Amino acid sequence: MTAAGTLQPRAMHGWIIIDKPLGPGSTDIVSAVKRALKAGSYGKYKVGHGGTLDPLASGVLPVALGEATKLSGRMLDADKAYDFTIGFGIETDTLDAEGKAVATSDERPTRAALQAVLADFTGPIEQVPPAYSALKIDGERAYDRARAGESFEIKTRPVTIHRLEIVEGGETGEGDALAEATLSCTVSKGTYIRSLARDIARALGTVGHVTMLRRTKAGPFLLSQAILLDKLEELAKARRLETALLPLTAGLDDIPALPVTPDQARALREGRRLIGIAAPTGLNLAIEGTTPVALVEVEDLDHGLEVKVVRGFNLMSKEDI
Repeated sequence: MTAAGTLQPRAMHGWIIIDKPLGPGSTDIVSAVKRALKAGSYGKYKVGHGGTLDPLASGVLPVALGEATKLSGRMLDADKAYDFTIGFGIETDTLDAEGKAVATSDERPTRAALQAVLADFTGPIEQVPPAYSALKIDGERAYDRARAGESFEIKTRPVTIHRLEIVEGGETGEGDALAEATLSCTVSKGTYIRSLARDIARALGTVGHVTMLRRTKAGPFLLSQAILLDKLEELAKARRLETALLPLTAGLDDIPALPVTPDQARALREGRRLIGIAAPTGLNLAIEGTTPVALVEVEDLDHGLEVKVVRGFNLMSKEDI
């Protein structure tokens, strides 16, 4: 309770999922969440995002608050799902609608041709990232070198396209030729949808660029869990931002829980290892009651199972989460 007798705001350790609109970048969304925390008098918390979305992309952007920021790296490595539209006939230097045309073609694919070529882009593939990307080439960001008019080579990189399918609808050109096509995909980390669109168009004997890109899933987080920026501002002013907060553990749905005793929790918080505890090998989430203690690695060694801390959480009670 405060001096005035009102309840203190809930501690903000967890995830707020934003449905990012077109225009702002991911860092702009992080700034918006920081402003919301300030407007609602929630105090100061670390804030970070779980996977960059370009200004011309919309959709799911997980924003980590407080102790959940320690899991942002795992979110960057997670699979993601997108809907995207390829506009056929023009390839741009940025591979999206922001760039200038660098190649054109009068060829337009049929739906049947598009369907047939998708198998070649499903599963493990090699992909050349866009020149306008944040990759570092000889110590400089690729987009900085591209904007300076430099020519440089970007090496192919392995990525995995888990799912790639045509979304019903789409505008047709003459006959059954497609002027554009909307697809849906689930992809591994490091996949550039702009490169995927470019390569699909080229495989169809034409050129193309992304005219729409919307992320529908990031790791375990879905579009149905996301809120708009207007809602974020509304909740902050009403000091109800915690109603949009998902728990820290929501980012660890694929990690088994490992219940620990108060003494074991204390040892893990001090960075000590546990010996002989029964647990599945690999990553586990150590939990004392309902309070996350640490992300731990369980190894089967000669002297038995050993639990060591990978990432500890500074949470001491359920009031912290």
